[in-house]
Amino acid sequence: MFVNLLVLLIVLAITFFFGRLTVRAVKAQRMWVKILGGLGAGLLTLIVGFVAFAGARGLITSYFPGADPAPDLTVAGTPEQIARGEYLVNIACVGCHSPVGPNGRPTGEYPLSGGWNIAESEGFGFIGDMIAENLTPGGKLKDYSDGELFRALRYSIDRQGHKLGMMSFLPYRELSNEDTEAIIAYLRSLPPVPNSSPTGDNMNFLGAVMSGAGLFGEPPPPAPAIVNAPPQGVNAEYGKYVATFGECRGCHGTDMTGSPATSVSPATINPRPFVTTLTLEEFIQTMRTGVRPSGTPFSEAMPWQNASMMTDDDLAALFTYLTTEP
Repeated sequence: MFVNLLVLLIVLAITFFFGRLTVRAVKAQRMWVKILGGLGAGLLTLIVGFVAFAGARGLITSYFPGADPAPDLTVAGTPEQIARGEYLVNIACVGCHSPVGPNGRPTGEYPLSGGWNIAESEGFGFIGDMIAENLTPGGKLKDYSDGELFRALRYSIDRQGHKLGMMSFLPYRELSNEDTEAIIAYLRSLPPVPNSSPTGDNMNFLGAVMSGAGLFGEPPPPAPAIVNAPPQGVNAEYGKYVATFGECRGCHGTDMTGSPATSVSPATINPRPFVTTLTLEEFIQTMRTGVRPSGTPFSEAMPWQNASMMTDDDLAALFTYLTTEP
């Protein structure tokens, strides 16, 4: 944070310098100095000024998001909560927070000790680090209250009140209060596993500039204070909720109709046309195996392993949602 604020001050000083240079050029007696100097210095002032504005906006959004205090919450940790939390974590969290394998990507296995540098792995490490947290009580979670964990999941705000960059673009803010508490209960039940590697977000000033300029895509809508899940059933409404905790909507868009490319991520396809060509049985088999009925496997970018952990009923609800007009 300190380094980024220092860089912002330097950029502001450079903006002021070029601004003064522009004024002096315009006031010069020689016409060519007025024109060339004024245009050149003026253009540099605008460019550096925009960088300063975007950087300041990005830093304010990251470090001072205006988060409400964490709720006063104590999760009971009942066996039912822990079981539900385990189901959700296996679908939603293991894909990013599991240990890193020899290929530099998460193994999809326990323990949830984190360590995957998402930014570096996905080709945008130039904006800084985004390292998956250790979700066991051996990491930062041991210092979080239940309310602070709830706020991190619902509002993507860490214990210091800073925005969690990657988490803020995922749909977990739409998980119900009950399911959010179930995840907390399950994470609390895990054995502590220490991880000496750094974790969390450490965005540099370039990342702040890109964030402030909107190059990471549209920010998600504000999370509500209370979220209730629709009743479980094989219907489109609950299927949308399955696409939420399955993190399908984080990649394929709010309505699962695809999403445009950003400066750090490729466009994602609309999966609905493909799904409408399948029977329910074919859809379930495809999600369980990662292989289409034609025998063509999904690309490595498709985390079908998340869906493979779902129950048949939840997959049927997801199928209903994807085959219903959005």
